[in-house]
Amino acid sequence: MPDIFTWRPINNPVGQVTLRVRRAQFGDGYSQEVQDGINNKVQSWPLQFVGSRAEMQALSDFLDAHAGAIGFLWTPPVGVQGLYKAASYSPGYEGGDVYTISTTFEQKFSP
Repeated sequence: MPDIFTWRPINNPVGQVTLRVRRAQFGDGYSQEVQDGINNKVQSWPLQFVGSRAEMQALSDFLDAHAGAIGFLWTPPVGVQGLYKAASYSPGYEGGDVYTISTTFEQKFSP
């Protein structure tokens, strides 16, 4: 069972939905398109989190444990819970005991 991501982002995230297609372009201007696989609808969500050093350390430990490839469960603001991954993140320091982490969650599929 995948882990559940429980931290709440501070920004009002705007997701990106990509519908992957394969295209064959012909010389007379005609093209044919077909959906790319059974999971051709893929979401990504740029997110930012703010908290204390301990909170952001726990969040980065969670992301590190999943190594950018292991999926975790997360519920986007618009949608249903699904499997996501985070291939990179950017930690930041705001001053005092205020730290940030910015990342993008990308939808992941499993058999």
